[in-house]
Formats: sequence, C-alpha cells, structure tokens
Amino acid sequence: MKRSTTALLALGTVTAAVTGGVLFLGAGDGTGSPGRGGDGLPPATATVVRTDLVLARTVDGRIDFAQRRAVKAAVEGTVTVAAAEGRTVRRGEALYELNDKPVTLLYGPVPAFREMKKGHRGSDVLQLERNLRDLGYGAGLYVDTEYGEDTESAVKRWQKHLNRETTGRIGRGDVVFQPGEVKVVSADAALADQVGPDAPVLTIASTRPVVRAVLEQTDGALTARGTKVEVTLPSGKTVPGKVAGTVRPEGEDGTEGGGQEGITVEVVLDGGSRAASGEDAEAAASVTFVSEAREGVLAVPVEAVVALRGENGGYGLQVVKGGTSEMIRVETGMTADGRIEVSGAGLRAGMKVGVAKQ
Repeated sequence: MKRSTTALLALGTVTAAVTGGVLFLGAGDGTGSPGRGGDGLPPATATVVRTDLVLARTVDGRIDFAQRRAVKAAVEGTVTVAAAEGRTVRRGEALYELNDKPVTLLYGPVPAFREMKKGHRGSDVLQLERNLRDLGYGAGLYVDTEYGEDTESAVKRWQKHLNRETTGRIGRGDVVFQPGEVKVVSADAALADQVGPDAPVLTIASTRPVVRAVLEQTDGALTARGTKVEVTLPSGKTVPGKVAGTVRPEGEDGTEGGGQEGITVEVVLDGGSRAASGEDAEAAASVTFVSEAREGVLAVPVEAVVALRGENGGYGLQVVKGGTSEMIRVETGMTADGRIEVSGAGLRAGMKVGVAKQ
C-alpha cells in the first residue's frame, strides 16, 4: 500500500473553517471589538509574512524504467542463449539467441514485419540500410528505400562478421527494431525453452529511469503530463522531475492490469540516468506532486482570518498597532500548511494581526 500525505487543505474547506470556527472579532467597521480586558485587543497575535505557498500531495514510489514492452519471437525455435536481465543492449548487439543464431537489436520506429531481400522496397529497407551504415558497413551502400545489390553486399559483410550464413537476406526473426538502446527488464524465456511465434521471450524498457507512483482516482488533476514533482530518492537525495504520463499497473506475473486501484503515473527525473545512479531500486522513494504554487505572497495563519458581518460580508484581519486594533478587509487565496494567502489595501509583511485563541 502507498503512503499518502495531504500537504494542505482545499480552499473550500478552509473557508468553511473560517466561517464556522473563527471568532467574529469585529463588524468590519474599522473599530476594535471587545477582547482581553475589554480593550478591543485579540487574545493572541501573529505576523503577516511574505512566503511561498505550495499545493502538493506526497506518495510512495519506486524507481523503474520507462516504456516497458515485451519482445516476442517472430518464428518458432529453441532459446540457445537467454536474455541477460539488467543488461543494456545497443545497436548491433544480440538480445538473445534462437536456434544458435543471434537476434540482433537495430534502431528504428518501424517493426520488423517480413523477410527483407533483394528487390524489396519500403521504409523498413531504408531503416535497415541506415543501421548498416552506422554499424560500419556503409562502403558502397546507397541509403534509400530499395534493397539492391549494394544492400545485399552490405548485409553479407555484416553476416560474415556475425559468423552467420552469408545469404544477403534478413530473415524473419533475425533482427528486432526499437527506437534506441534498451534495458533488459526480465527474461521471459529461459535457456532451452521452446518458443513459438508471438511468444514473449524477454521484456525490455527504455534506459531512461523513472519513478512510478500511485495516486487516488480523485487526484486525476495531478497526473497531467508536465506536472512538476519533487522526488526524494532512497539515498535521501531530492531531485526535481515531472509527470511523463500514466501507465497500466502490472500484476504479480509482470503482465499489465494487476487490479491495483488508483492511477499509476511515471515521473521522469531532471538529469536523467545520472539522477538515479547508484540508487537502490528495491527501496521506496517519496514523490511530492505540485499542482499549484504561489510565490512571494502575503500569508497569515488560517485562524487569523475573520468572517465579517454586515451586508457585504467577506473576510478581514484585525491589525494590531500598539494598544489599539483596526479591522481591515482582505481578499483570500490559496492555503497551505495552515497558512492562507491574503491581500488588501495597506496590508504588508511584518504587521501584527489578531488570532483566535486556541
């Protein structure tokens, strides 16, 4: 279960507290009201301060990696080298081996959906040729959408380097295209497992660290992309970040849809992988979601705000000057940590205001 802390009251709740639980210190006519010893002074005072108010909610989270997805076998075979959990795999490296042949990671947005050979055209061919060029097999290769003799020759040179049969063709299941380097999250098929087409072999994710946290369904406003957060990592270090989006929760078997209540969000950390370097991924992190912030506003304790009598109503503060006091009308705003934002003519930091005795 997650730990949840509400950092402040909603403004509507505070207003109810003011109107229902604060003494009516004055009638809003500019004069003091009866107080201690009948001198019109309040039983206690507080100081108007200029400060920052933050509307926030803090929950537990855990370090993870973004964009988890399964890699499935394209053809039937036997796993002869299983995926290595926790390993980072880059362009040209094998994710795993099937039937004693490496299944190689290449970069690109178009998935491998067919065998590629001489005479084929398409965006997948262009993607393949770009990878061959970037792997160092671009001599004599014209990068375009046509699988020509130049492409076939480059593929043969690459296959020879991989100790594979130099067919000049890319068979189904020979390569896996992903947008970039990946982290192996789990090996879903073990050594010697028989896998069929569309059977998951491993689960991968982006190498970008994220923090996953679960919010209540009523906290939907905090899940908006770009919402600012502060993350206290297991080491105690605090780093800023922002909400990248929502994800489906995982079940105990690693599949999506674990039946968890609430909304699971992914938070990206400012500084990327450096920010989470050396952190214990098994320990909990603390995530504070900031939905609203007011910087440099005047604020007083909630108990200082007075509900004014009369036709106009509204709110006021009993300003104390020496042995006298005066009621001034104020506008109220955001509340946080027992303080409420106030503004009004003549109001300034350092003033003493009346507070109902607790």
